[in-house]
Amino acid sequence: MKVIQNPKEIQKLSEDLRKQNYHIGFVPTMGYLHKGHISLLNAARKQSDYVVLSIFVNPTQFGPLEDLSIYPNDLPKDLAEAEQAGVDFVFTPTEKVLYGSNYQTFINLNELPNHLCGLHRPIHFQGVATIVAKLFNIVKPHKAFFGEKDYQQLAVIRQMVKDLNFSIEIIGCPIVREDDGLAMSSRNVFLSELQRKSALYLNKALNEAQQHVFQGIIDSKTLIANTHEMIAAQPETKIEYIHICDKDTLIDLPSVNKDCLMALAVRVGQTRLIDNTILFIKK
Repeated sequence: MKVIQNPKEIQKLSEDLRKQNYHIGFVPTMGYLHKGHISLLNAARKQSDYVVLSIFVNPTQFGPLEDLSIYPNDLPKDLAEAEQAGVDFVFTPTEKVLYGSNYQTFINLNELPNHLCGLHRPIHFQGVATIVAKLFNIVKPHKAFFGEKDYQQLAVIRQMVKDLNFSIEIIGCPIVREDDGLAMSSRNVFLSELQRKSALYLNKALNEAQQHVFQGIIDSKTLIANTHEMIAAQPETKIEYIHICDKDTLIDLPSVNKDCLMALAVRVGQTRLIDNTILFIKK
């Protein structure tokens, strides 16, 4: 496994591999790897000749009051886990290299960021789309792998790839959960024992909503109210949003008359957690 910091070096490497008809799989991350990230690397390993992992905490996707300064990091541990997962190249650029002193170019999408997390983090998806586009141009992968926990991010990236004619296949990989059901997240490390118990109710509430749909309760307001009540009853929870929406456009739906997305964001203590599920209707 080789660690590379210079964008031009990994660009040249990718171009050479492509000339030899090797298939490149890419997993972009902000580091502090967990089992969710490893599942993406495993998928990339199965579908690619060479696997590239990037580790970069992207400052342009954090708002002024968000947790950029305390985002967890442990590069030696990440590199050890990457090597164990069969990664061939790890790209670890610096902010100075990716965003020079006169950096001016950002990517904005008109519709998809105007829902869910985008309503509460107004610059977030501009930063996400921009850094992912930059990484795609540097790494030049055939396939890129993203987790479905960040459902809106995945939708934004798919739209960007389509709109800007990137010749890259975007692969969405299922949410990986802890044994107790909590969705894997680098931010879980911030949770106290009590907060973690409260955080478990995000997934429990989503599962209960699915059961209600199977029982014939399909009114979105009713389902959201039930979910809100269940989570709000737990200590140290502050609900940011709960939405039921079209799984492609992310536009809110009044009822569950087709398979759709239920997504939520909750602050547990000071830690912002997101989770989601696809609500299936009875066939």
